[in-house]
Amino acid sequence: MSSFKRKDEGFTGLEAAIVLIAFVVVAAVFSYVVLGAGFFTTQKAQQTVHTGVSEATSAVEPSGPVSVEADSSGTGVQNITFYLQLAAGGAAVDMSKVTYTVSTATKVETYTNNQTNLSWVQQNTPIDLGQTAHAGLLNPREMVLVSISPEPDFSSSDLGVNTAFIVQVNPPVGAALPIARTLPAGMVANTWYEVY
Repeated sequence: MSSFKRKDEGFTGLEAAIVLIAFVVVAAVFSYVVLGAGFFTTQKAQQTVHTGVSEATSAVEPSGPVSVEADSSGTGVQNITFYLQLAAGGAAVDMSKVTYTVSTATKVETYTNNQTNLSWVQQNTPIDLGQTAHAGLLNPREMVLVSISPEPDFSSSDLGVNTAFIVQVNPPVGAALPIARTLPAGMVANTWYEVY
């Protein structure tokens, strides 16, 4: 009869401690994996938001007036100038990669860096990060004067008195910056005008 007798011995303190430690270790590993996945997802979401904001906002903004110079006949435009600076919080922009699109109701033309004239009006002093005066990067606290000559692409019938036009600045990163203005109702030959 004694062979059929069951022995119901409970856990000892050591066995209970081993089981408790096993549960704690498994829970710690599981929580580490869950937290790691959560942090990874949060980081990816943050990168997506930053990328979306940088693509939706322009890297540059106008600073100061937009001016045009009347041609020798006083009926057309031979020069369009405006100032650019970095948008708030923006990273440096390589001005050699910026293009400009001038459009009216009748014509659209795109100008590359080689077809425009850039003059640094404000250069950081001392020069930042090893930048030289001809590095071509527009950095914070700097301003560049952009000069576009629409002749001979635009005649006085395309870009003449009282004509609305848009200069779209297309930086290599970020959204395009449209600058819409209207030419004066009358112009004198070879004279500069601020346009609004």
